[in-house]
Amino acid sequence: MKRAQLSSLCLVLFLTSGVRAQRTTTPRDDLVVLKPSRVWTGDERQSQAGLAVLVRGRTIEAIKPVADLKIPAEARLIELEGTTLIPGLIDAHTHLLLHPYNEATWNDQVLQESLALRVCRATNHLRKILLSGFTTIRDLGTEGAGYADVGLRDAVAQGIVPGPRVLATTRAIVATGSYAPKGFAPEHAIPQGAEEADGVDSLIRAVREQMGKGADWIKIYADAAMGGGAVKPSFSLDELKRVVETAGSAGILVAVHASSREGMRRAALAGAATIEHGEEGDLEIFKLMKERGVAFCPTLAAFEASAVQRGYQPGRDPIPPRLQRSRATFKLALQSGVTIVNGSDMGVFAHGEGAREIELLVEYGMKPLDALAAATTVAARTLRLEDRLGRIKPGMLADLAIIKGDPTRDIGTLRRVVLVLKNGVVYPVP
Repeated sequence: MKRAQLSSLCLVLFLTSGVRAQRTTTPRDDLVVLKPSRVWTGDERQSQAGLAVLVRGRTIEAIKPVADLKIPAEARLIELEGTTLIPGLIDAHTHLLLHPYNEATWNDQVLQESLALRVCRATNHLRKILLSGFTTIRDLGTEGAGYADVGLRDAVAQGIVPGPRVLATTRAIVATGSYAPKGFAPEHAIPQGAEEADGVDSLIRAVREQMGKGADWIKIYADAAMGGGAVKPSFSLDELKRVVETAGSAGILVAVHASSREGMRRAALAGAATIEHGEEGDLEIFKLMKERGVAFCPTLAAFEASAVQRGYQPGRDPIPPRLQRSRATFKLALQSGVTIVNGSDMGVFAHGEGAREIELLVEYGMKPLDALAAATTVAARTLRLEDRLGRIKPGMLADLAIIKGDPTRDIGTLRRVVLVLKNGVVYPVP
């Protein structure tokens, strides 16, 4: 949809929904002034009233008190009563090519759904994520869909489909025999949901091939339940170091899936940028991560979704042991001071429901402002995008979300998205 069409649709929606929009005689599509009730720029400990934001083209040109901002005559002025303007949200752990396992099992998605079907479904996922206020995602593995995330990323960047900015990791890397689908007769070679590699030479080749085909990040699984047993490390420390070194030579960072304590320790020592899940993390491991500048993506919403898909009813049933463990582990992470970045594992649960992870960050002990930071300023810094994203200030990309209510006080209002801007383009929320 073209900018002019989007702006016209936005105007109609505002006029019919009680959110006021004003037009000048000849409004420009690339010049927008937003006047919410409050603004949280990402730098303060509270939202501020009386500010207006001028967006010109793809970037934020000015943020000033309403009385001090000279509004260009040709600007489109949008007044947003009862709302808070925040930086566009960031989710550092998603899976665009998956959908919830109570709709289709992971095995069935990988083995029975065609690539074309999965890509078409993913285009809907992109739209849902964007309209839920998330303007940037890191997609951590296509789960058997090859390099489809690179194509989806480029389709969004070229304006072919609406969606958040996508950081692609392509296939992810696993040790031979450690991943899935499993459970088939051993004489059959079953296509895997990630790329198998073993030893330094094989790992270097896999990293280089994925980078050559468009990976923005590399993801590797540091541990696995080999042979159906307990989760144990699947790569040596030296192997992980060589993956980080090879990717780093090209300026690319590494995300490491690690659930076991030893897998986390090796990932931290190897130089991972982020560690995902971390179920068996303890205070010592989280302090090690802090010392070495490794951020933690806790994926709390995925643990909850897994329990719900097995029949757990939050608020009614006793908390299952795995959820109790994830809550206890998260509290240790908070205590350690390790950097916590918002990463939900969206795809395991429904796309467009990413706010649930931020709600759980608060429910498990974070203050609302710190949880918002984990999904904006902290996430942008962790993904090395802080020069463009994560704050509302002049020169930054105009990635913004307008929320009915004030999420700095009530994190639940993140589900009440009114309007989203990405690169200055206005996307009204139906």
